[in-house]
Amino acid sequence: MNRTRPTSLIGLGIAGLVIGFLAELATSSMGAAVFIPPLTLPITLLAVAVIVVAFALPIRRAVRGRSVRRIDPFQATRIVVLAKACSLSGALLVGAGIGIGAYLLTRDVLPAGNAILLTALATAGAVILLVAGLLAELFCTLPPGDDDDERTENVHVPTD
Repeated sequence: MNRTRPTSLIGLGIAGLVIGFLAELATSSMGAAVFIPPLTLPITLLAVAVIVVAFALPIRRAVRGRSVRRIDPFQATRIVVLAKACSLSGALLVGAGIGIGAYLLTRDVLPAGNAILLTALATAGAVILLVAGLLAELFCTLPPGDDDDERTENVHVPTD
Protein backbone atom coordinates (compact mmCIF):
# COMPACT_ATOMS: atom_id res chain seq x y z
CA MET A 1 0.00 0.00 0.00
CA ASN A 2 1.30 3.43 -0.89
CA ARG A 3 1.52 6.31 1.55
CA THR A 4 -1.08 9.04 1.34
CA ARG A 5 0.07 11.67 -1.12
CA PRO A 6 -0.15 15.38 -0.38
CA THR A 7 -1.80 15.94 -3.75
CA SER A 8 -4.67 13.66 -2.75
CA LEU A 9 -5.15 15.57 0.48
CA ILE A 10 -4.99 18.95 -1.26
CA GLY A 11 -7.39 17.81 -3.97
CA LEU A 12 -9.91 16.52 -1.46
CA GLY A 13 -9.55 19.70 0.58
CA ILE A 14 -10.29 21.86 -2.45
CA ALA A 15 -13.22 19.63 -3.42
CA GLY A 16 -14.61 19.89 0.12
CA LEU A 17 -14.19 23.67 0.07
CA VAL A 18 -16.09 24.02 -3.19
CA ILE A 19 -18.82 21.58 -2.12
CA GLY A 20 -19.23 23.21 1.30
CA PHE A 21 -19.43 26.73 -0.08
CA LEU A 22 -21.76 25.85 -2.98
CA ALA A 23 -24.04 23.72 -0.77
CA GLU A 24 -24.46 26.64 1.66
CA LEU A 25 -25.05 29.02 -1.24
CA ALA A 26 -27.67 26.73 -2.80
CA THR A 27 -29.40 26.14 0.53
CA SER A 28 -29.66 29.83 1.34
CA SER A 29 -30.77 30.75 -2.19
CA MET A 30 -33.70 28.34 -1.83
CA GLY A 31 -34.69 30.08 1.39
CA ALA A 32 -33.77 27.22 3.71
CA ALA A 33 -31.58 27.47 6.80
CA VAL A 34 -27.84 27.05 6.23
CA PHE A 35 -26.01 24.10 7.72
CA ILE A 36 -24.26 24.77 11.01
CA PRO A 37 -22.14 21.86 12.30
CA PRO A 38 -23.36 20.54 15.66
CA LEU A 39 -21.11 20.53 18.72
CA THR A 40 -21.01 16.74 18.63
CA LEU A 41 -19.13 16.74 15.30
CA PRO A 42 -15.74 17.97 16.60
CA ILE A 43 -16.10 15.75 19.67
CA THR A 44 -16.72 12.71 17.46
CA LEU A 45 -13.84 13.58 15.13
CA LEU A 46 -11.51 13.94 18.09
CA ALA A 47 -12.66 10.59 19.52
CA VAL A 48 -12.07 8.83 16.18
CA ALA A 49 -8.61 10.41 15.94
CA VAL A 50 -7.67 9.14 19.39
CA ILE A 51 -8.97 5.64 18.59
CA VAL A 52 -7.04 5.42 15.31
CA VAL A 53 -3.77 6.43 16.96
CA ALA A 54 -4.45 4.02 19.85
CA PHE A 55 -4.94 1.18 17.35
CA ALA A 56 -1.66 2.03 15.60
CA LEU A 57 0.50 2.25 18.74
CA PRO A 58 0.88 -1.54 19.28
CA ILE A 59 1.99 -1.91 15.67
CA ARG A 60 4.59 0.84 16.14
CA ARG A 61 5.90 -0.88 19.26
CA ALA A 62 6.19 -4.19 17.41
CA VAL A 63 7.90 -2.58 14.42
CA ARG A 64 10.41 -0.78 16.63
CA GLY A 65 11.14 -3.97 18.58
CA ARG A 66 9.81 -2.67 21.89
CA SER A 67 7.17 -5.37 22.10
CA VAL A 68 7.52 -9.12 21.86
CA ARG A 69 3.84 -9.55 21.05
CA ARG A 70 3.30 -10.73 17.51
CA ILE A 71 1.07 -8.55 15.32
CA ASP A 72 -1.42 -10.09 12.93
CA PRO A 73 -0.60 -8.76 9.44
CA PHE A 74 -4.29 -8.60 8.52
CA GLN A 75 -4.98 -6.49 11.60
CA ALA A 76 -2.11 -4.16 10.67
CA THR A 77 -3.49 -3.87 7.15
CA ARG A 78 -6.94 -3.00 8.45
CA ILE A 79 -5.49 -0.35 10.73
CA VAL A 80 -3.42 1.26 7.99
CA VAL A 81 -6.48 1.33 5.71
CA LEU A 82 -8.50 2.93 8.51
CA ALA A 83 -5.72 5.48 9.03
CA LYS A 84 -5.66 6.31 5.34
CA ALA A 85 -9.45 6.67 5.29
CA CYS A 86 -9.26 9.01 8.29
CA SER A 87 -6.66 11.22 6.64
CA LEU A 88 -8.60 11.43 3.38
CA SER A 89 -11.95 12.09 5.04
CA GLY A 90 -10.26 14.58 7.36
CA ALA A 91 -8.97 16.49 4.34
CA LEU A 92 -12.45 16.52 2.80
CA LEU A 93 -14.01 17.74 6.05
CA VAL A 94 -11.34 20.43 6.50
CA GLY A 95 -12.21 21.77 3.06
CA ALA A 96 -15.93 21.62 3.76
CA GLY A 97 -15.45 23.41 7.08
CA ILE A 98 -13.41 26.15 5.42
CA GLY A 99 -16.05 26.45 2.68
CA ILE A 100 -18.88 26.76 5.21
CA GLY A 101 -16.87 29.25 7.26
CA ALA A 102 -16.04 31.30 4.17
CA TYR A 103 -19.71 31.41 3.23
CA LEU A 104 -20.76 32.49 6.73
CA LEU A 105 -18.10 35.20 6.90
CA THR A 106 -18.90 36.66 3.47
CA ARG A 107 -22.55 37.39 4.24
CA ASP A 108 -23.69 40.92 4.98
CA VAL A 109 -25.39 39.75 8.16
CA LEU A 110 -23.55 37.25 10.33
CA PRO A 111 -25.59 34.25 11.48
CA ALA A 112 -27.09 34.33 14.95
CA GLY A 113 -25.57 32.45 17.86
CA ASN A 114 -22.22 30.79 17.73
CA ALA A 115 -22.37 29.42 14.18
CA ILE A 116 -18.88 30.63 13.30
CA LEU A 117 -17.44 29.13 16.48
CA LEU A 118 -19.10 25.76 15.81
CA THR A 119 -17.81 25.80 12.23
CA ALA A 120 -14.29 26.61 13.44
CA LEU A 121 -14.45 23.81 16.02
CA ALA A 122 -15.64 21.32 13.37
CA THR A 123 -12.80 22.40 11.08
CA ALA A 124 -10.28 22.02 13.91
CA GLY A 125 -11.65 18.55 14.66
CA ALA A 126 -11.23 17.63 11.00
CA VAL A 127 -7.62 18.87 11.07
CA ILE A 128 -6.97 16.71 14.13
CA LEU A 129 -8.50 13.70 12.34
CA LEU A 130 -6.33 14.38 9.28
CA VAL A 131 -3.13 14.59 11.34
CA ALA A 132 -4.06 11.52 13.40
CA GLY A 133 -4.68 9.51 10.24
CA LEU A 134 -1.30 10.48 8.82
CA LEU A 135 0.39 9.75 12.15
CA ALA A 136 -1.25 6.32 12.44
CA GLU A 137 -0.23 5.56 8.87
CA LEU A 138 3.34 6.50 9.77
CA PHE A 139 3.18 4.23 12.82
CA CYS A 140 2.27 1.27 10.59
CA THR A 141 5.21 1.79 8.22
CA LEU A 142 7.94 -0.80 8.25
CA PRO A 143 11.46 0.60 8.36
CA PRO A 144 13.77 -0.49 5.53
CA GLY A 145 15.74 -3.48 6.70
CA ASP A 146 18.41 -5.87 5.63
CA ASP A 147 15.81 -8.12 4.00
CA ASP A 148 15.17 -5.47 1.34
CA ASP A 149 18.85 -5.40 0.40
CA GLU A 150 19.02 -9.19 0.11
CA ARG A 151 15.96 -9.29 -2.12
CA THR A 152 17.39 -6.72 -4.51
CA GLU A 153 20.77 -8.51 -4.65
CA ASN A 154 19.17 -11.83 -5.60
CA VAL A 155 17.15 -10.40 -8.47
CA HIS A 156 18.65 -11.40 -11.78
CA VAL A 157 18.27 -8.82 -14.51
CA PRO A 158 18.73 -10.28 -17.96
CA THR A 159 21.19 -8.46 -20.19
CA ASP A 160 20.95 -8.19 -23.94
